[in-house]
Amino acid sequence: MIDLNARLFIDKLTSRGDGMAKGPVFVPFALPGEEVLAEVDGERGRLVEVLKPSADRVAAPCPHFSACGGCAVQTLAPDAYAEWKRSLVVDALRHAGLAAEVAPLRAAWGAGRRRATFHARFDFRGRARVGFMEARSHKIFELDACPILAPDMAGAVAAAREIAEKLAGTEKPLDIVVTGSRTGLDVDVRGCGKLDFDTEQALIAAAQKLDLARISNHGIVLIERRAPEIVSGRAVVTPPPGGFLQATAAGEEVLTSVVVDALSGAKKCADLFSGSGAFALRLAEQAEVFCVESDAAALNACLRAAHNTQNLRGVKGEVRDLFVRPLLPAELEKFDALVFDPPRAGAEAQARELARSSIPKIAAVSCNAQTFARDAKILVAGGYALDRVIPVDQFLYSPHVEVIGIFAKALRAKKKRRLLG
Repeated sequence: MIDLNARLFIDKLTSRGDGMAKGPVFVPFALPGEEVLAEVDGERGRLVEVLKPSADRVAAPCPHFSACGGCAVQTLAPDAYAEWKRSLVVDALRHAGLAAEVAPLRAAWGAGRRRATFHARFDFRGRARVGFMEARSHKIFELDACPILAPDMAGAVAAAREIAEKLAGTEKPLDIVVTGSRTGLDVDVRGCGKLDFDTEQALIAAAQKLDLARISNHGIVLIERRAPEIVSGRAVVTPPPGGFLQATAAGEEVLTSVVVDALSGAKKCADLFSGSGAFALRLAEQAEVFCVESDAAALNACLRAAHNTQNLRGVKGEVRDLFVRPLLPAELEKFDALVFDPPRAGAEAQARELARSSIPKIAAVSCNAQTFARDAKILVAGGYALDRVIPVDQFLYSPHVEVIGIFAKALRAKKKRRLLG
């Protein structure tokens, strides 16, 4: 039964950014401490009116907030927002039974997001609707600009719309991944399948008109007018089409600086789930680095960048699926430090092998607090101490938070002392 005029008191903000009242009832865009009027259907509520606003409520910086689904929390004051983001990590560690001090949230949105996925859908007339999904919906919210995008993404929305219009004949739902690089926009189109010659030529013509650096279809390059370039420490990387990058340039700088500092003094490092080398290329300024990555194109991008950069200690790599074939303790023994940065699913299988190793220092990076906590618990059970936990916010206004955990183990030193004695 739907209650059209439910008065609710919001107790807390959930991990998705929804306000939660007793019941429970989840009300998007409501804040802790507020009394609200909501339309309630089961556990879901639609905010109708804020009757008593929180002292932490501020004006949303974007006029599209609450209609566009790209952001979850824009009306929470900065200090309360930072504490909410930090609490996501604190709660995940507590649920895993781990006692570790969590540092204050480090802001890392910098100039804004350097990548976005725009969705395109076509109406019965073949007109393209391009933008982000509406909040809690599969409908498209059309937009002309987005305030959380970096300057390198200027023109990204218009480019996505023009590209979608060239693909109207496919009538398929599209995802258009746009990355801002220092040499121009890099676009990868997904969802349309193999294209005929005329459509490919239309996309190439659009890339020339829009002055794109590169345009690809499902990772297959149609034209590369300039190599898309991403600065990564001293190196310059050309990632594969649609390849993984940290969401913001500032986020990459914060994450890598913490990791490089934590692993300082190491001579041989491993970088697992290395992608295009954000950590490896910086660690190589002070140590030899061995990268392991399942995406051959991403690994090759890292190795090319390392080869073209002077004064690096050396970067090598292996294409390997660490979910299926994690590095075993015998393979890990040659490293005196290691960083791993897996996808949201975490690195459970690899964490179990790391827990059996005696690598003195490990840095774990994650974009999912729950899987980070699970993997951290495995390492701690294997004899590692969780020395530091740093939450990093590069996903402004979203419920996503990056986590860095620094682990230490003294087994190798003990073994050496036993041998000497």
